[in-house]
Amino acid sequence: MNIETNEETLRITGVTELSAASARALKEQVAARFIKEMRHIDFDASSLQFLDSSGLGALISMLKMTTLHGGNFRLLAPTPPVIQILELTRLHRVFEIVPQ
Repeated sequence: MNIETNEETLRITGVTELSAASARALKEQVAARFIKEMRHIDFDASSLQFLDSSGLGALISMLKMTTLHGGNFRLLAPTPPVIQILELTRLHRVFEIVPQ
């Protein structure tokens, strides 16, 4: 996993699995890097192959974080398994999804 900052945006890349085993660590790392000047989070989901309910919770947590700062949370290029989970949970209506 790689977390980069660019002015008002935090960009997360290289996450292949977002599950109960990794979701808490991701939320903690993002919270530590998401400082006052930050408003947006871009989560590159192009490598994400597995997503469970804890992973969905982490994504929702990041969405809330950006909303509280008047910003946006975007899922970039989600993989078919991730899109399937988002559609099953109807979260595709909640998240801003940017296709490839």
